[in-house]
Amino acid sequence: MSQSSITLWDWALAAYKREGVSAACLALQDFHEQNVCLLLWGAWCAETGRTPDEETLEAGADTARAWETTTVAPLRAIRRTLKAPVPDLDTGARLSVREQIKALELKAERHLLEQLEELAPPASGAPRPAIDGMADAARLWARIIPRPALKTLSERLSA
Repeated sequence: MSQSSITLWDWALAAYKREGVSAACLALQDFHEQNVCLLLWGAWCAETGRTPDEETLEAGADTARAWETTTVAPLRAIRRTLKAPVPDLDTGARLSVREQIKALELKAERHLLEQLEELAPPASGAPRPAIDGMADAARLWARIIPRPALKTLSERLSA
């Protein structure tokens, strides 16, 4: 399978397994309030020769924001709450529900990535550095672009 024909989901799964990617993504999410799926979409677009125009980038950010606010963030909050022991809750039952919530959160992120992939233009150019695509996506997500954290993630993705 060529780099330009790999699905965003498969690319993201492979990327997430690389050393340091998970930690870099969590830092961008938790400390810089970035949407990791949107950043990975930007990186995938860049690495596979896709160059979304401004309207497509805005649509991607809107799609990510809708999934984030209605589904992913609430599920993440519940999952994190259930991580710690809760008085009067059976530990096994609590952890079982937590795993189900975790699976739903991952399913929601997969749906988001699939929608983002549908928005992406076809591969039509040479691959670009992942950081270029991530910076384009980050710019539409928040006012402050966490360039050092994006650089760290970009380095982990290319390792």
